[in-house]
Amino acid sequence: MFSFLKKTTQNIANILGSKKQEIKKDLLEEVLIESDVDYDLIEMLLEHLPENINRTQLEVGLDRFFRGESYYDKVRLEKIETKPLVELIIGVNGAGKTTTIAKLAKRYKDNHKKVLLGAGDTFRAAAIDQLKLWSQKIGVDLVSTQYGSDPSALAFDAITAGIAREMDHVIIDTAGRLHNQTNLKNELLKITKVCSKALNDAKYRKILVLDGTQGSSSINQARIFHEMLSVDGVIITKLDGTSKGGAILSIIYALKLPIIAIGVGEKAEDLIDFDEQKFIKEFLDSIFENK
Repeated sequence: MFSFLKKTTQNIANILGSKKQEIKKDLLEEVLIESDVDYDLIEMLLEHLPENINRTQLEVGLDRFFRGESYYDKVRLEKIETKPLVELIIGVNGAGKTTTIAKLAKRYKDNHKKVLLGAGDTFRAAAIDQLKLWSQKIGVDLVSTQYGSDPSALAFDAITAGIAREMDHVIIDTAGRLHNQTNLKNELLKITKVCSKALNDAKYRKILVLDGTQGSSSINQARIFHEMLSVDGVIITKLDGTSKGGAILSIIYALKLPIIAIGVGEKAEDLIDFDEQKFIKEFLDSIFENK
């Protein structure tokens, strides 16, 4: 199974020098800071732990965090029965939205589902071209339009086509210019309203794609998107290439959103479900000697 915390564990090894049977609280705090865990969350995790912390004690703390016992009800991705299941993919340029769409499409197709893509980032000709190439490579249908066209109209056309063709999934790309631009906000809000109209107000998903190499700084982006659109879940890309794997904890803590999947490469199959227990085990293995 792919180790999506490889760079993070390497960084921890550089801090510790060698694995421990017990770790002092101050040193664990340093490890968590260097892994890009939010400081308020660090304080919460360490609050009830002793000065010398063993594997079991930290495991219990992390497990309680993921179960939501510490401070909030566990967040889960809501199940949607509507067919087609529409997923609106949002995030800033460079986060890996288009590649993530291709990965989701391949995953669904491999499970014998009918998939339609919508090239809704009409402000970048390259984004339209890239999605066309992916659709051809994976072998799924695509609805696209000319560069500069209205993205809301594209979203509406993609959904109505998905319904007419009895698709199982419709995945729609969106523009990702800087998250603090008012025009982007207005465009995205318009698209969400159009999606609701096309679906007769049936539920659909808004999935935020975040660049894992940005660490906690990506949380500011996420907050703005979430406040704007009420995001349903997060996919984190490029996590295999960063030492900031602790940002996963920070994202859950700050946004109360589920992590859906992790992007671990550029190939269409390089998308893995986020596994909380695997995350905990890898993190603990980087700190403590094997049992």
